[in-house]
Order: sequence, then structure tokens, then C-alpha cells
Amino acid sequence: MTATLVAKGLAGGYAHRTLFESLDLTVAPGDVVGVVGVNGSGKSTLLRLLGRILDPQAGTVSLSPADAFIGWLPQEHERVAGESIAGYIARRTGCAAATLEMDAAASALGDADPRADGPDPADVYSSALDRWLASGAADLDERLPIVLAELGLELGGHLAADALMTSLSGGQAARVGLAALLLSRFDIVLLDEPTNDLDLDGLERLEAFVRGLRGGVVLVSHDREFLARCVTRVLELDLAQGANRLFGGGYDSYLAERETERRHKREHYDEFAEKKADLVGRARTQREWSSQGVRNAMKKAPDNDKIRRKASAESSEKQAQKVRQMESRIARLEEVDEPRKEWQLEFTIGAAPRSSAVVSTLGHAVLRQGGFTLGPVTVQVNAGERIGITGPNGAGKSTLLRALLGRQVPDEGTASLGANVAIGEIDQARTLLAGARPLAETFEGLVPDLSSAEARTLLAKFGLKADHVNRPVDELSPGERTRAALALLQARGVNLLVLDEPTNHLDLAAIEQLEQALASYEGTLLLVTHDRRMLENVSIDRRWSVEAGRLSGS
Repeated sequence: MTATLVAKGLAGGYAHRTLFESLDLTVAPGDVVGVVGVNGSGKSTLLRLLGRILDPQAGTVSLSPADAFIGWLPQEHERVAGESIAGYIARRTGCAAATLEMDAAASALGDADPRADGPDPADVYSSALDRWLASGAADLDERLPIVLAELGLELGGHLAADALMTSLSGGQAARVGLAALLLSRFDIVLLDEPTNDLDLDGLERLEAFVRGLRGGVVLVSHDREFLARCVTRVLELDLAQGANRLFGGGYDSYLAERETERRHKREHYDEFAEKKADLVGRARTQREWSSQGVRNAMKKAPDNDKIRRKASAESSEKQAQKVRQMESRIARLEEVDEPRKEWQLEFTIGAAPRSSAVVSTLGHAVLRQGGFTLGPVTVQVNAGERIGITGPNGAGKSTLLRALLGRQVPDEGTASLGANVAIGEIDQARTLLAGARPLAETFEGLVPDLSSAEARTLLAKFGLKADHVNRPVDELSPGERTRAALALLQARGVNLLVLDEPTNHLDLAAIEQLEQALASYEGTLLLVTHDRRMLENVSIDRRWSVEAGRLSGS
């Protein structure tokens, strides 16, 4: 069905902290609203409010019609112990819940002694049946293997519907999440970071799906190209200003309008500040002239020279009047607030002494993992080279990185890591920062040369303050763990930088800052990413493509 979602005066946050308020949003059929803002500004909270997962601090969320089928898909691909891919997809699409609801209604319909004060069981069953049919549960089992096959989700040559979610890699889990989306039949879709871990083929499928939806969509994403290709409007949550604003047009239009607005605000304030400073300076000068004139008159005028005293007094009064007029003009100036400077993640990548001329080599290397084989691969990475690595999920990119870094010994051929190689890494799973210990304690253990105060100061620079550093690392959001990993890169000396999907979970401002840091980094770079704009913006010397266990490129 066609459905419309309306939020009025919405306020959301957690505990006693309000992240946004007075938010109005209407999502009609065909709308694709992109929600942007720094990490922690309330984007995921907003989606939960719109999906009625959370209660708002103020305001209302309504659906028309009231029984519209709304789907919220969170950014984390939950790995429930013992849950198969088929079970996961049934849960994510709402089919499992709709089936349980219909079974309960059918059971109540057959009850010989229904409650007299309850709803008519026939009406309950009819409503549950309609929802079950609308969810797509009736033919999910037939559609599921087709979509899994199209996405290449095969394990050992067999379709993976019965495989456990806990057995999948990050890329495979991302494709299962995409399959759930493709198989869903929601009237309104709420998507939280749907592009994370998707390869280029997955991104293209996701874009085609979103653009082809008849219903409304509200999505959170930090993939700039995806936003540019899909969204029709942009909702900006401005944490620093405590404001929110809806921009018409697509993402690129939003960027241009936002930049123009910021420039106008700065120009307006600069004009006001310059005018006020001029008036204040002139008033100060008038006061000085007035005071000096009185003093001179008192010195020069004879006691019996009434005419001269009168003239001096009149002159001083005129000067004082000019001062009052100037002060009145200053008071009448319409005050213009100075635009607040937004918090930016400004950092550099710590440099280590230069490594050997040859950083890493693989000679006819073959690496096997289960039924997967990478190679044979013969490559050489030289000091200072910047190499971009692309390829589908499961093609062998992470295996290639492990071999180049000396972390996986080839089953055939040779691998060699050069001398004095200082590795700095952000891996796809963010495994360097994990565990139940507090972030501060974990971070300090990785940078023993820093004092506790220096480590906390550095984390604060990356937006990780008191309420973050004392929490267990595993309780931090993926974006917060990624920022902590970036802080490690600044704290340590690095001459080989390895970035595996570094933009996952970073907000747009942090991604741009990372690109700027890479521009000034002079060491060796291995960059694995599906972020199309990052591949355009970051200077690369060589491009490798990994597909089906084979490496190609210059």
C-alpha cells in the first residue's frame, strides 16, 4: 500500500540529554530522505523513533494508514547464536513476526470459548492474515534461494539458506543483509548504514532497489556517492548548533546550498563585526576628543573670560553629544551571532623512519583457506607507493593483505616483509580495539610511550571524552571504535599504512579529514575500499583488482 509517515515536534536523545528537538518530517511515497550529521548527533536514534522502537522525549510519529508496514533495519548485522540465514532474513523482513501473529490468531479463532470482552477473533485473524500476506511471508521460501543465488551467496557449491549467520564473514553478512532488504515488502523503509561492507556490485544493487521503491525511505549513510545517486531530500542534524534542517533536492544540491548558507552567515557576521568595530572606535575617539577639549579649556581659559569658558563648554557638550549619538547607533545595531566553528577531526598520521626500499614481496604465492584459494600471486610493494585495492567481497583482498604483512604463510611460493617496516592498520573488523576493558586502559596499553593524561587528551581530540574512555571497548559504537583506531595512527610511528574499508562507520566530516590526512602522508599506503569518492579523492599510484582469487592490475 502507499503510506505516509509524519513526525511533528520530535525530540530524541538518551538519559537526560536531548540530541535534537522540534523536528518535523513528512515522508510520502517516493521520498528518499538522507539523514546526515556527525557521529553522536542522533541519526540512529531518529530512525528508532520513526520506527516506533523508542518513545520520543517530545512530539509524535504517525502513520497513514495506521496499519502501514514499516521496516527498520539497523546498521549492525545481528549474529544470533543458532540462527540460520533463512531465519535471519525472515526476522529482518518482518515475515517471522507476521507468521507468529497469524498462527496465534488462527489458534484463537479455533478456541471454543473466546473472551466475551475481547475483540472478535475473526477480525483479529483477518487483520493478521492481511499483514502476513503484505509482509511477503507467503512466498518467501520460493523467493529466498533465487535472491541468494543472484547475490552469489553459495557455500561449498550449495545455497546458503541453512548456513548459520555466525559462520559468515563481514562481507557475506552484508550481502545477507542486502538480501533481506531485497526480499522485504515494507511500505516505509528505515535504513541505518546499509552500504557498510558492501562491494561495488552490492552497492549498485542497493541503489537500484532504493530508487525503484514506491514507498518512502529514510536512510542514514556516509557513502557520498550512494547519497548523491539516491536521496531526494537531506535532513541535517546539527549537534553543535542544536538545530535540524530539511534541504530540498539531492545530496550534491544540499552540499552546495549548505556551503552558500555558511558563506553568507560568515559574510553577514563579518560585515556586522566590522561596522560595530568602526562605530566603537569612532565613539572612543570622540570621547577622547571631548575629554581633551575640557582639559585644554580649563588650562587656557582665564577665570574672568566668561565668553571663552562658555564657548569651551558648548564645544565640549557638542563632543559629548556626538559620543552619545555614536553609542546610540551602536545600541541600535542588530546583533548578529558569530557562526560557531564546527568540531572537526583534524589529525595527522604519525611518521616512522623510512623502511627498506622494498616493503613486501610475494613470489608465486598461493594461499588456501578452506575451499578458497588465492594465487599464484607475484607482486612487490616499494617504499612510498600508494596502492588502491578493489574487488568483490570474498575475492581474497583480506587474504592478500595478511600475506603482504607477513601474517599468513603461503602454502606455496614465498613471502617476505622488508626491514624497519612500521605497520599502522585499520582492519575491516576493527579487531585491534576490542574486549571488555575500558577504552582508556586498552588504548594506553597500545601506546605505552604516552602517559595516561596524554592518551586521554589524544582520545578527546578524536571526540572520545569522559563518557567514552571509561566504557568497555565492546560497548562503543563502530564509529567510536574507528575514531579510536585513527587516534592510534596519530600516536604511533607508521611507514606502512593499511586501511581496510576505513570509511565504514565514519561520519562524513571524519571521512573528509581522513582524506586530507592521507594527502599529507608520505609513507607506503595499501587502501582497500569500495567508497567510490574516496578512490577519486585519494592520490593512488597503482590500482590492483582482486577477483575470484586472482590479482590483476598495474
